[in-house]
Amino acid sequence: MSEQNHYTIDLKRLSIGTHSFDIQLNNDFFASLEKTEVLSGTVECKATLNLREEDYQLNIAVHGTVFVVCDRCLDPMPLDIDEEQEIFSEDEEANGQDGPATTNSQLDLSWLAYEIVSINIPLVHCHQPGECNKQMELLLHDHLCDEPEPEN
Repeated sequence: MSEQNHYTIDLKRLSIGTHSFDIQLNNDFFASLEKTEVLSGTVECKATLNLREEDYQLNIAVHGTVFVVCDRCLDPMPLDIDEEQEIFSEDEEANGQDGPATTNSQLDLSWLAYEIVSINIPLVHCHQPGECNKQMELLLHDHLCDEPEPEN
């Protein structure tokens, strides 16, 4: 991941209570990632963190458009992302360990937002019928096998 991370929150430095954060994942962010399906895009993220003494609750809403490669024609295609997730920390003191403020003292909001984007990308992503690259559709059509398979 990119060495520049603008959206890391140090939980130890925050006061108990509710905190809001607005971040944006843009083309530069997606370009800094290695081995990602996302070519580019702009995604607005709104995060609300409810920090308590022993744990926290984080709500992240992501809205925007990312571009991925069409599985059929290999051209970039837009995908709209509109998702909201709730994340809860575990109370590790119940397990005899230190609480989250000491063991997991930092939250990387940009990475969490990216994970929400990536799990909302369908396994198969193709343009709507008729929107694929026409030259590629002709090439695919030329290589279709229309003959039925012989029966044994």
